[in-house]
Amino acid sequence: MKKTFYVLLAISIFSAIALSACGGGSTSDTSTVPAPYAGKTNPLGADAAIAGKSIYDVQCASCHGSGGLGDGPAGQALTPPAANLVESVSKNADDYFYYRIAEGGTMDPYNSSMPPYKNVLSEDEIWQVVAYINTFK
Repeated sequence: MKKTFYVLLAISIFSAIALSACGGGSTSDTSTVPAPYAGKTNPLGADAAIAGKSIYDVQCASCHGSGGLGDGPAGQALTPPAANLVESVSKNADDYFYYRIAEGGTMDPYNSSMPPYKNVLSEDEIWQVVAYINTFK
């Protein structure tokens, strides 16, 4: 009985840590992009999506889901839930995605759990993820 308790406790702690690291997103996208990011376009091109998938699978899929539908197991427990990137990609340009990945979403108007990745991923890695997200079109 004690062993079961400790296993459940460990799972609960791990889940809390995993959820705090996941990026939730606003359910309603806004394409307001701050000046430092406005107008940026992906310098790597569509071929970068191959490398971007590997990064996405590790950094993003647990919240946004493998297909970008916002249905990742960790993302469902967030408030607001993780963004549906399939819907978002039709509404937003590369500069928006670069901005949101780099800066996260804890600020207004998003108020989500999306952490900033600018200190985790290089600029090229962020652009690779943006290229992969664009395959959700």
